Amino acid sequence: MESWRFLLTPPARGAWNMAVDEAILDAVSRGASQPTLRLYTWEPPCLSLGYAQPIADVDIPNLKNNRWEIVRRATGGRAILHTDELTYSVCSPFDDRHLAGSVLESYKCIANALLAALRDLGIPAQMKEDTRPDSSRSNPVCFEVPSSYEITAMGKKLIGSAQVRRKDGILQHGSLPLSGDLSRITRVLVFPNESTRKVAEKRLLARATTVESVLGNVIALSTVTQAFVWAFETVLKINFEPGVLSSLEEKRADELIQEKYTSPPWTERL
Repeated sequence: MESWRFLLTPPARGAWNMAVDEAILDAVSRGASQPTLRLYTWEPPCLSLGYAQPIADVDIPNLKNNRWEIVRRATGGRAILHTDELTYSVCSPFDDRHLAGSVLESYKCIANALLAALRDLGIPAQMKEDTRPDSSRSNPVCFEVPSSYEITAMGKKLIGSAQVRRKDGILQHGSLPLSGDLSRITRVLVFPNESTRKVAEKRLLARATTVESVLGNVIALSTVTQAFVWAFETVLKINFEPGVLSSLEEKRADELIQEKYTSPPWTERL
């Protein structure tokens, strides 16, 4: 069986999390690191914007009032509030047999592993296979509409994912909300008026869900982590080797934090 690296990193700020994902992608693309699955969480809560999403979507005063941070992802999609969740990232060379092929083909491969993890946890999850164009582009909230091969439960979106491809490597990351009020994100996004915001809250709760809402109880983060590792090993037929960030990855992540992920020209693009 092919060996991959497994990283479980401690709770961290959004800029660090995004910089580490990109640093791993750089290293894996060059063959300096093994293909990698990383699982991580966010502290403090952080709003992440998709690569092309305008900063004008964000209510900055309310973001500051909530003491939440903001970061822009290298991947596409719309805004996500990262809190009370488990986030995964997969980095592999472009020609890795597991993720070879089109974007949708690689999405489906990873989605099969995510689906197995959720079912192992007792969650009646399903994979959305409809490949019609994503209709969420005009909506600032990422979790409202599932895209192709994303994961739903009881008819609501449960895991949202996004992917970026470079010449020699692929990064896909996504979020599994474990608990909490998903509509909190609407507090820090711009709407024409309060009535519109309330409508957005109700629509989001009608279309997205959390693990706790599906099962009626909270699952320990360690239990979810174990299910992810088991599912990726089983579905992708790989063997994980627990690892740490290399010194080169740590150095590159520190550079990216300064040059990119805490830089206003990157984060505050119109």
